[in-house]
Amino acid sequence: MERFRMIFQYFQSNSESVMNGICGILALASVKIYSYFDFNCPCLPHYNMAYGMGVMFIPPIALFLCGLIVNRQSVIMLEEWKRPTGRRKKDLAIVKFMCFSVIQKAMIAPMVWIIVTLLDGKCFVCAFSGLVDPGKFSGFTNNTLQEIQLLLSKVPCKEDDLMRNNTSRKAVSRYLRCWSQALGWSILLFLIVLAFLAKSLRPCFNQTAFLQTRYWSNYIDIEQKIFDETCCEHAREFAHKCILHFFESMQVEIKMRCFKTQKAQKEEESNEEESCLHGITNQEQMNNLLKSWYQSRPPLDINQAIQYQHARARRLMSREGSQEGNMWHCPHHTKTSKETDV
Repeated sequence: MERFRMIFQYFQSNSESVMNGICGILALASVKIYSYFDFNCPCLPHYNMAYGMGVMFIPPIALFLCGLIVNRQSVIMLEEWKRPTGRRKKDLAIVKFMCFSVIQKAMIAPMVWIIVTLLDGKCFVCAFSGLVDPGKFSGFTNNTLQEIQLLLSKVPCKEDDLMRNNTSRKAVSRYLRCWSQALGWSILLFLIVLAFLAKSLRPCFNQTAFLQTRYWSNYIDIEQKIFDETCCEHAREFAHKCILHFFESMQVEIKMRCFKTQKAQKEEESNEEESCLHGITNQEQMNNLLKSWYQSRPPLDINQAIQYQHARARRLMSREGSQEGNMWHCPHHTKTSKETDV
């Protein structure tokens, strides 16, 4: 189960090549599933249409939902659309761009399934055999209307007793199969032409807006990923602190076995842990921090952060300078210098 979770998280990464690979895998899976699928038309007047159309369109819906599930940007798109505005305004162009990208990738496998079923023709023959005009075929002219409907519904079942001696069964089947394949090739040609036009006409539109939208959509994806990783690291450090506090009586033995024993190194580790925790010491503070992140995302401006880092660096340098000055002016060092002069 842990390995499956890791594979699922890897599939949900931000890499566009990985997502394209997943779409290709789903498309190949749809072809394989259809090839192993045992298609058996019921050959009944009132059930052929429902069965044929169900096989043609219900699996694509399931494949489309699978494409949405494995795509990480689908969840991020919904979060970006529903989140409060807070200190960062929402850009609907980014949401539209992510929505179009998600739907475009998720539609690959369903379209492959529909095209494969149309080129094969079994579903189309089963679904529309009862709608064929019997006047175009001589084998149905000497029967009543109910008998014609029954015979037409038996067209997909070549082993049925009523259709073994009927000369028009193959003609009806070939007629419907030709329409099915023509429709399948037409859809395939339309998709290819549409993709060609999308690629060739893209430079004709505003490339600046497109690059900006794509940049910020990738930023939102990467920001959420880094936030999750930072939360995991923070939770690890917080759990480490809580466990050490729980095993307070065994703390010396645990540190002797699992951690470094020198005092300076332990002080450095404790300082690093405190810096990683960012001053958070209880559950309520962490919940407030997560609530603040959701309700008011920080603005997309790092000037304040850079200024804060520069001020912090200056404070550290001044503190180190004052410590060095105190060390050189302490009485112990003064006495030593006099002794050396003597």
